Amino acid sequence: MREDRERDSEFVDKLVHINRVAKVVKGGRRFGFAALVVVGDQKGRVGFGHGKAREVPEAIRKATEAAKRSLMRVPLREGRTLHHDVAGRWGAGKVLLRAAPPGTGIIAGGPMRAVFETLGVQDVVAKSLGSSNPYNMVRATFEALKREDSPRAVAARRGIKVSTLQSRRRDGVTDAAAEA
Repeated sequence: MREDRERDSEFVDKLVHINRVAKVVKGGRRFGFAALVVVGDQKGRVGFGHGKAREVPEAIRKATEAAKRSLMRVPLREGRTLHHDVAGRWGAGKVLLRAAPPGTGIIAGGPMRAVFETLGVQDVVAKSLGSSNPYNMVRATFEALKREDSPRAVAARRGIKVSTLQSRRRDGVTDAAAEA
């Protein structure tokens, strides 16, 4: 049990949204609660979960457990920003995530901000283009983060060295500047 508590303490959880629903019965209304929670270790692992219960704390506990089961690793550049710009979509929720220079901070709306804070990103610019529904925004953000690739992964996929890949990038930038 002690190991379990130590493992849990490395995670930071953020409550993104609570939804209250009412069921009308003979004696009045019965309330139920649904919680959306994002969990991360602030070192590149993040997950989200959804929990429902009759009381708020129980819904949050269920959502946190679900989030810990759905953790995924996201490659970060210098441990502070994304490697490249990426877009994500889930239903009507559309998001655009952009890498940013040091000192920019997290420029993102509510649900996306929670994801980046728990992920450990310090510099990012993000824009929600579609629905403002927190569930769809979080899922769209995760879809975008799934598409995030590190130079190491790209080089391995192409069967070349990372240094070759990065030198090609620099050469391409200088060629473009020379033509302009």
